[in-house]
Amino acid sequence: MDAFVDTLVQVLTDWGYVGLFISALLAGSIIPFSSELVMGALVAMGLEPWLCVLSATLGNTAGGLTCYWLGQLGRMDWIEKYLGVKREKVERMQHFLQGRGALMAFFAFLPFVGEAIAVALGFMRSNFWLTTASMFAGKLARYVVMLWAILSLYP
Repeated sequence: MDAFVDTLVQVLTDWGYVGLFISALLAGSIIPFSSELVMGALVAMGLEPWLCVLSATLGNTAGGLTCYWLGQLGRMDWIEKYLGVKREKVERMQHFLQGRGALMAFFAFLPFVGEAIAVALGFMRSNFWLTTASMFAGKLARYVVMLWAILSLYP
């Protein structure tokens, strides 16, 4: 499996910004993947850091919106099967999000709970545009911090 992941990272790195977009889309969706590896490799190779941030942010937001869409479908059996998110976790997240709304999509970048936030917001039929903008802002902040960390390694 590690050889497959290594090969996939290499292919996505070869594709530059498009590969980074795809890796971030995978990472933001139901497929566990590390866009950080691809972004770090591309920045180390000399690609424009801010275009890397933009590409990763757009891809990761699109991936997060797939979780939102699955929540909108309202099929808990699919969410448990394909996302691996248990009903109890979605219900707890819905309870937590009640009254906070779409702005909580900002935190969809968080590991372990990010998908549950997006799914719960979809279940709740939160405002799509506000959810998207909030999600984009959170993921942008995450990749800016990540870029800062990468640039401190590769000055």
